[in-house]
Amino acid sequence: MSLAVATQASPAEEQLSAENFQRLAKFIQDYSGIKMPAQKRTMLEGRLRRRMRTIRLDDVNAYCHYLFEEDGMDSEVIHLIDAVTTNKTEFFREPAHFDFMVAKALPALAAKGKREIKIWSAACSTGAEPYTIAMILDEFCASQRGVDYSILCTDICTEVLKQAIAGRFPEQMIEPVSMPRRKRHLMRAREATRNEVRIKPHLRGKLAFARLNLMDEAYPVETGMDIIFCRNILIYFDKPTQAQVLTRLCGHLAPGGYLFLGHSESIVGIDLPIVQIANTVFQKR
Repeated sequence: MSLAVATQASPAEEQLSAENFQRLAKFIQDYSGIKMPAQKRTMLEGRLRRRMRTIRLDDVNAYCHYLFEEDGMDSEVIHLIDAVTTNKTEFFREPAHFDFMVAKALPALAAKGKREIKIWSAACSTGAEPYTIAMILDEFCASQRGVDYSILCTDICTEVLKQAIAGRFPEQMIEPVSMPRRKRHLMRAREATRNEVRIKPHLRGKLAFARLNLMDEAYPVETGMDIIFCRNILIYFDKPTQAQVLTRLCGHLAPGGYLFLGHSESIVGIDLPIVQIANTVFQKR
């Protein structure tokens, strides 16, 4: 089947069949860990149609045929996963975590003699989370002689990684950022009509970006991370997958390092080498 030619389809053919939904749901969960229950069928079809317009296809079942019968998955999998991932993010989201960093975690790391604080944002989305972390670290390191930091930012979605690397955000997104921080870390677009801001180079230069699938059996990430943020992604995984991902993350955390999860996430029933020290904040034993 040629992807360059649009398929003429009848209205009946355009609806995602139950069989194809099940095949897609199983593949998506096996590949990315994201659960795709029956009530998300309409949502999935809508997101697939946006992708299909790009490759000039009309029939969602023909798209599935291409994926599963014509070996199209090899070239299409990244675009498929980009289409189905949810990427909600904002600056200073769940602010208690950043308050804890400033009051507890960062002073404790500095007191231990850490000269470079290594942080991993394991589901960074468009970058609001790691750039928030960078603002906090920039201010902390300015008050600590000889202390520096680096932030690794990973996500499974290539589209959000492109946005994060650019460091450009709609002006309305920076509302949670204080005015002194805006002046220090943000610059406005030259064209006022664009209504966007960009992170200044002194922060962008501290972040490294890479695509990473948390479902992989091993992560190409150095061990000894001082802080790992993995927030609001585990809620899309079933319990066994949560346990596997958390176990791997803990393997990259330094003894005494901190793991931050989303406020609706829990490690209850999962055996991990960490203890809870604040609401959804954990420290490696």
